[in-house]
Amino acid sequence: MPLLVGGTMLYFKALFEGMSALPEADAALRAQMAKRADNEGWPALHAELARIDPPTAARLPPHDSQRIGRALEVWQLTGKPLSHWHAHGEMALPALPPARLLSLEPVDRQWLHARIAQRFDAMLEQGFIEEVRTLRARSDLHAGLPSIRCVGYRQAWEALDRHEPLEQWRDKAIAATRQLAKRQLTWLRSMPQRQVVACDAQDAATAVIAAAGQALNRLRS
Repeated sequence: MPLLVGGTMLYFKALFEGMSALPEADAALRAQMAKRADNEGWPALHAELARIDPPTAARLPPHDSQRIGRALEVWQLTGKPLSHWHAHGEMALPALPPARLLSLEPVDRQWLHARIAQRFDAMLEQGFIEEVRTLRARSDLHAGLPSIRCVGYRQAWEALDRHEPLEQWRDKAIAATRQLAKRQLTWLRSMPQRQVVACDAQDAATAVIAAAGQALNRLRS
C-alpha cells in the first residue's frame, strides 16, 4: 500500500485529475519575455497578466518570474489564459485505484505562523546562511535559477547581494514562507475529496493514524 506524502499540491492534483494539455515551452518567446522583464520589471508583466488572466495573476506574487513568464507564454501560444487550460484542458488518465487523501490543516493560523518562524530559525542555527554563501561561490549558479528562487534561498541570496542585516531578510523569508503555506492550503481546499485532520490539535498524530486505518479498511472492504 503506497503512501504519497508531501506538500507539492500540483503533483497530487495531477495524480487525481491529470495534467492540463499545455503547449511545450518556446525558447524564443521566453527570451523575449526575459528581455521585456529586464526593461520593464516583472511587476509590469504581472500587471499585464492580471488583465489577461485575473485568476492566475491573483495567485502569483509580482516577482514570480518563472510562473508569470509561463502564464504569458501560454497565452501567446494558444490565445487562451492559463486558468482556462487548468479548468478545461485536463488529459484523460486511466482509472486510478481507490485512494484516500488525508489533509493536515491548522485550525489556528497563528499556530502555523509560529511553527514557520521556529522552523526557519532552526535552519539558521543549522548553518543555512553558510550554505547559501557556498552556493553563491559556484560559477554554475545564479539568482535567476528556479532552485535559487525557492523560498528562503531567494531572500538569503538577495540579502547577501545587498548586505542586508539578518533581522531584515529573516522577516522577508518568513513572510514568503507564510505566503507559500497559504497557497498550499488554497490548493488543498480545491480538493473536495480530502479528509481534514487538524494538525495543530494535541491528538493530531492519533487522529492521522485512526483516519489512515479507517481508509485502509474501506479500501480492503
